[in-house]
Amino acid sequence: MSNNVGAKDYHDPPAVPLIDAKEFSQWSFYRAIIAEFVATLLFLYIIVLTVTGHASRTDPANGGQPCAGVGILGISWAVGGMIFVLVYCTAGISGGHINPAVTFGLFLARKISLARAVLYMGVQCLGAIWGCALAKSFQKAYYDRYGGGTNVLADGYSAGTGLAAEIIGTFVLVYTVFSATDPKRNARDSHVPVLAPLPIGFAVFMVHLATIPITGTGINPARSLGAAVIFNKAKAWNDHWIFWVGPFVGATIAAIYHQIIMRAGAVKALASFRSSSAV
Repeated sequence: MSNNVGAKDYHDPPAVPLIDAKEFSQWSFYRAIIAEFVATLLFLYIIVLTVTGHASRTDPANGGQPCAGVGILGISWAVGGMIFVLVYCTAGISGGHINPAVTFGLFLARKISLARAVLYMGVQCLGAIWGCALAKSFQKAYYDRYGGGTNVLADGYSAGTGLAAEIIGTFVLVYTVFSATDPKRNARDSHVPVLAPLPIGFAVFMVHLATIPITGTGINPARSLGAAVIFNKAKAWNDHWIFWVGPFVGATIAAIYHQIIMRAGAVKALASFRSSSAV
């Protein structure tokens, strides 16, 4: 009988060091930072122009018709589809985060270093600001008139409801990221690495369908910040904290759920401790 019976057909990568000084001497590190900046810029550019275009097409004061725009379904497809494209393009370079909440969740799971996490989140925010500025330069009048794609709490909803929507929406996204990139699944289903961007894009699509009517769907602090900075009016900053607290809480819960419960992180740690104690 083979000695490999019962052996795992995959290997969990070791936890990334909290501080990895070697990264700073590698071009791949800086290339990844550039990729995150450009990807987030393009993401916001597409979002803002889609939302602004929809608003202008449906505004009666602008000669629009109620059914002339792409609607919530079209906006959701644009956002989810763009995430699919950008993750596919950048996954092999930077991991395709394009979202500080995703970066934070992966950092908590020790899949990226502290320096990479901080720099990723910084350039994601900068990229979002530049993306919104680029969109505004194309349609300044419409941008100012229709809110610049800012995330705002819709009338009739409390801050608590908006916060819960952002937490749950981000949980869905970050949990999908963990699941789609799980080394256990990649080993057993060879097609998964190629298709990993698809479930991530679909998760973004579904969350937008559910939460656009509530918060406009943030689930990405950089996206919310970029739109607020460039639009820069009072309503853009009202309840803005929701779009930071919600995503980071949702990412934290997703990281804990996947690593501790789904991947039995606590059980593995206990087993390792017992085996080493018995030696």
